[in-house]
Amino acid sequence: MLTINVAVLLAVIVVLRLRRRTEARSRRDERMTVVIVPALGVLLAPTPVGEGITDIMGQVAGSVTQAGR
Repeated sequence: MLTINVAVLLAVIVVLRLRRRTEARSRRDERMTVVIVPALGVLLAPTPVGEGITDIMGQVAGSVTQAGR
């Protein structure tokens, strides 16, 4: 039996959609991407990978804030 992780599937879809040239995208394509990306974020957030990304982004934001002072 083959199982597919929905987050991995959405990540692949996002990468494939973003590889296309901007001129080749229709408004419908852009709207679909805008819907898919937050859905991917919601699926990744509670996972260890999502928590790691959140920690890294928090550290980057903290260092940028300190550098600006």
